[in-house]
Amino acid sequence: MAQAAVAPYQDAIDIIKEEGGEICKLCYQCGTCTATCPWNLVRSFMVRKSMHQAQLGLIDFESEDMWLCVTCKWCVERCPRGVEIIDVWRSYRRAIVEMGIAGVPDSIRFTQKNISGVGNPQGEDRNKRTDWASSAGVKPFTKGMEVLYFACCYNAYDPKLIRVAKATAKIMEKAGITFGILGNEQNCCGESIRKAGAEETFKSLVKANIDSFNKAGVQKIVVSSPHCYHTLKNEYKELGGQFEVLHSAQFLAQLIKDGKIKPTKEIKKVVTLHDSCYLGRHNKIYDEPRFVLKSIPGIQLVEMYNNRENGLCCGGGGGRIWAETKKGERFSDMRIDQAIEAKANILAAACPYCMANFEDSVTTMDKGSVLEVKEIVELVAESL
Repeated sequence: MAQAAVAPYQDAIDIIKEEGGEICKLCYQCGTCTATCPWNLVRSFMVRKSMHQAQLGLIDFESEDMWLCVTCKWCVERCPRGVEIIDVWRSYRRAIVEMGIAGVPDSIRFTQKNISGVGNPQGEDRNKRTDWASSAGVKPFTKGMEVLYFACCYNAYDPKLIRVAKATAKIMEKAGITFGILGNEQNCCGESIRKAGAEETFKSLVKANIDSFNKAGVQKIVVSSPHCYHTLKNEYKELGGQFEVLHSAQFLAQLIKDGKIKPTKEIKKVVTLHDSCYLGRHNKIYDEPRFVLKSIPGIQLVEMYNNRENGLCCGGGGGRIWAETKKGERFSDMRIDQAIEAKANILAAACPYCMANFEDSVTTMDKGSVLEVKEIVELVAESL
């Protein structure tokens, strides 16, 4: 007697359809996604298999694979049918979170709790969000200012990355830009928590931020994180947020072209640029960061093996920045090797997740004597 396949989580299947995951039906199992996925450089990750399981309504929601996707968009770019595989994975995770299915990594559960409770992934006191700004003399945003600077939770709270926020503020001051920060009312932008399946938390964050932006009279926002850039520019519109959003790399390029800043101090270093997935593949911003680096006297810009459209993910997208990644499976380690192979002294990045992962890799690989990790804004600030 033939056995019928039974979907154990029918309600979860309904959530997947609502979230847009039903697009998986376009997949014709060519396997390009599996061949493209960077996970298969370090371990086996059968994207094609999971897509087929979704087509059959037999997804293994308790599998570790549900939490591997870094949303780097490489598979989407290569898919001959244009399947938005990231949306499919987001739908899986939303189903898992909303149905209370076992298997959510502890680190991601704790992070979701932190963001829901205090508006940042680190679980830090809201009142500490502006500590970096107070020491740098940055004022609260008021109506009439040109720019709201949205620093990102990592740059506001992480002791190693506060320097990025301060360098950005220094450049704006040098350029004569009137700017301010939102203050303790600012919440996490929500991009990564949405990719980790917490859709309701995402919507709550977005609504609170949009209300704060509108109340303050914000029109133009400059962000340090490509993840903030992507969601503020592209996803906040879903809930009524209409703002001009620029990533700091775009803003720096504009300031240099307009003659508002002019890097003059030489930095005699060989620099290679890491193309962040959310700045590059997700938003096609490749030229502005290179223009900025080439504008700094003394810098010799070289390219790594994986660059521009073929850039290699740092491993931090899709909520993976909060998850533990085993030694030997870290994309950031491979990126450090590529930077050294390119004969670079400095690995330049424009994303806090990339910065955090690369600095960890440089330390654990003991490569600090041959390679520095710098944010683009740091290099510009040093050259002014």
